[in-house]
Amino acid sequence: MSLISPFQNDVEVATLDDLTIENTQVRIAFYGRIGLTRDKKGLDYARELRDLFNEVVRTLESDKDLPEEVPDPVLEEAPNPFL
Repeated sequence: MSLISPFQNDVEVATLDDLTIENTQVRIAFYGRIGLTRDKKGLDYARELRDLFNEVVRTLESDKDLPEEVPDPVLEEAPNPFL
């Protein structure tokens, strides 16, 4: 079972070690850090990452209408309420 359901919703967030994975319908973001140590815990983390990336690739490959590129989101600057 994968940590997330790739590109299926805009509310999933998962963590693995200190790595955060944010799932949206158009982008999966990874940030933080993960340590893949040469032990059973490192092997478990590596398998989790492998399974996640395999699921992401399967999801992307199955999309017959996959666009060439998704544009970056437009961020609007908001006034600072503390000034």
